[in-house]
Amino acid sequence: MSTIKVDTLQTRAGSTAAVTGAGFVATDQIRGNTSAASVTVVAEGGSNTTNLQQGLLKAWSNLDGSSFGLNDSFNLGSATDDGSGDYGLNFTNNMANTNYSGGGLGGHDSGSYTRIQTVDHDHGLTTAQFQINTQDTNGNAGDMEPTLTVVAGDLA
Repeated sequence: MSTIKVDTLQTRAGSTAAVTGAGFVATDQIRGNTSAASVTVVAEGGSNTTNLQQGLLKAWSNLDGSSFGLNDSFNLGSATDDGSGDYGLNFTNNMANTNYSGGGLGGHDSGSYTRIQTVDHDHGLTTAQFQINTQDTNGNAGDMEPTLTVVAGDLA
């Protein structure tokens, strides 16, 4: 077997990727060779594979429902306060379809109830945004801090 030793890989167009002494390749972009939109990774056990793009979260947020605002987020350009415990989360990059999945957690308010988060069934999911509601365990709507949300699925 032959060995090739390099410090930098460079395409004919001039794009580069650094090869570090620790055996890592440092690059700004990964693209599938057979299909540009698909990179397969060997999974934890070493024998199964998983699709890299399918395994990544496409959006997440930490929303302050009490004083309202996004504390931090990924792929969410803005949020709207549509009433007590009613929020809209707007994607920066749209989803490919409305078959994406999400989940969320809510904080405990100062009263005696735990707040829960649900998808707003009155508005449904769109590729550009989704609505969530927060309420106590008795079904009473109310603002919540923090409201934590994650979204998985396919980006457009």
